[in-house]
Amino acid sequence: MARSKADEVLEEIERSAHRRYLPIIGPSRGRVLIEAVRRYRPRRILEVGTLVGYSTILMGKELGEGSEIVSIEYDRDEAEQARANIARAELPLKIEVLVGDALEIIPTLEGSFDMVFMDAAKHQYLDYLRLVEDKLRSGCVVVADNVGFMSRSMRGYLDHVRDSGKYESTFHRSGLDGVEVSVKL
Repeated sequence: MARSKADEVLEEIERSAHRRYLPIIGPSRGRVLIEAVRRYRPRRILEVGTLVGYSTILMGKELGEGSEIVSIEYDRDEAEQARANIARAELPLKIEVLVGDALEIIPTLEGSFDMVFMDAAKHQYLDYLRLVEDKLRSGCVVVADNVGFMSRSMRGYLDHVRDSGKYESTFHRSGLDGVEVSVKL
């Protein structure tokens, strides 16, 4: 089976991330993200924390034409690198990388989302979720990275998705870290 352009770009990013110590989701925790996209088949995804576009491409590989990813990255240089990586991946969907503070950008976004992926400032996960919660219908999925490693700083977020009665939430361990997958009820 021939490797896609997206696969080649993902492998390049993995090598570069290892050299530069960039905190990408990587292949192990990335499998949880891929499975969420395959299972819930979102048409419109909000990503908070683009970095260099690894997770954007990972999700985009699973989506078809007519799908959209809106991704927010705080750092302008990382956003530019992400845009270049995404363009090289040649994915057949609309991907928009916005630059700035997600807490300021999320309230300005129009329309609803079928999925949210968060891999940004861990202590702000609950704030991000609260800002987008009204744009999520029942059955939408929220995926949060690094909830094992950084669980203390995300206690409010984890309590919300696990105990508020608004979500059915599952923790997926990966080494010392993990991913929380929460489906809105």
